[in-house]
Amino acid sequence: MVQRQLRIGTFLSGTGSNMGSWRHPDAVPDGAINFAHFLDMTRRAEAAKLDFVFFGDGVYISEKSHPNFLTRFEPLTLLAALAPATRRIGLVGTLSTTYSEPYTVARQFGSIDLLSDGRAGWNVVTSPLAGSAANYGKIEHPDHDLRYRIADEYLDVTEALWSSWDEGAFVRDRASGRFINPSKLHAADHHGEFFSVAGPLNITRSRQGQPVLFQAGASEAGRDFAAARADAVFVVERSLEGAVAFRADLHQRAAKSGRAPDELVILQGIGPIVGRTKAEAEEKYRAIADLVEIDVALDYLGRFFEDIDWSGYDLDAPFPDLGDHARGGWQSATDQIKENAKREGLTLREVALGSTTPRHAFIGTASEIADTLQAWFEAGAVDGFMVDGPVLPSGLADFTEEVIPVLVERGLFRGEYEADTLRGNLGLKPFSVA
Repeated sequence: MVQRQLRIGTFLSGTGSNMGSWRHPDAVPDGAINFAHFLDMTRRAEAAKLDFVFFGDGVYISEKSHPNFLTRFEPLTLLAALAPATRRIGLVGTLSTTYSEPYTVARQFGSIDLLSDGRAGWNVVTSPLAGSAANYGKIEHPDHDLRYRIADEYLDVTEALWSSWDEGAFVRDRASGRFINPSKLHAADHHGEFFSVAGPLNITRSRQGQPVLFQAGASEAGRDFAAARADAVFVVERSLEGAVAFRADLHQRAAKSGRAPDELVILQGIGPIVGRTKAEAEEKYRAIADLVEIDVALDYLGRFFEDIDWSGYDLDAPFPDLGDHARGGWQSATDQIKENAKREGLTLREVALGSTTPRHAFIGTASEIADTLQAWFEAGAVDGFMVDGPVLPSGLADFTEEVIPVLVERGLFRGEYEADTLRGNLGLKPFSVA
């Protein structure tokens, strides 16, 4: 029997996930718009045989946004540049279903999938920030559940468009002058609540069938959407118990949608900090945490809460009772913040700083981190992990050079790629092509 193995990808966010990462001596300060930096990290991830590199995105910024968000590459453009410079690693980018058109997006991701020879993935998001509407000439931002209804129909359209051409549709017979078999061409002919799209799409399938669909919603609507539509799901749970419960819940929801558990790959987001000793790892953590000033941390915390003026609260008093002030799309995040603060007796200062530099179980030596990864995996909490280094490129280098070899030695991670497509390397069933 073949041993089940971890799936591991990495989130490449310029200088790193930490708000103050750009200040770290190991960081590349202009990393978010430095292609050579992204190419180097992607090749490092591919050399370590990671499943994919992932690039986030957003369509609204303010002066209080994470430094990596103020300017950054549009993800699909970056994926197109990385495709010919890589061979086996998956290339995953974020794109919003609320502020784009399905025909264009189906064509874009279909092109990336062909350019990469079957290694494309789409992180489907609905854009939580209300300010996004003004950038697209919209009067108002759709509410949370409406955005997921739009997204569900949006995927109906894109998947229909990706199915425009059956296998063998292109005859290309010079002698007869027959280029296609018209019976194998299908129009989407979609007329729904939000979209009317005729089709067909003017791009063919890649050999993986269609791009792998990623999703990260933690709300009720988000979980239902992920369970019904996604191939891979990102989650951030603070405890092993919480992660086990989340995975079980998602599997139950998937079953209600007629899907089997092995049709979902559930990936826990982690920000590992690796040291030669436990003490060195703690020193690294503290050095990273100290990069963030309290006013910056409060601004970051404020992205989750609507209309909160922190100046009226005592930083060193217990975290205040804020009632229901969740910013649109962040309900599950604010619930978790408030629950953790109450359970652990945290102050406002501790919650704010912890939101930018969370303390977690993945800080320690390479063996200790590998032990924790293995424990979560074997407990049924996850199918794998997405590594989101607090500081880049050093965080990625530490993980790939120190932790990955331990996992390979234990038989928990591959030594070589098993497949040529992202779908294949994630262990997902081949896409059924008519």
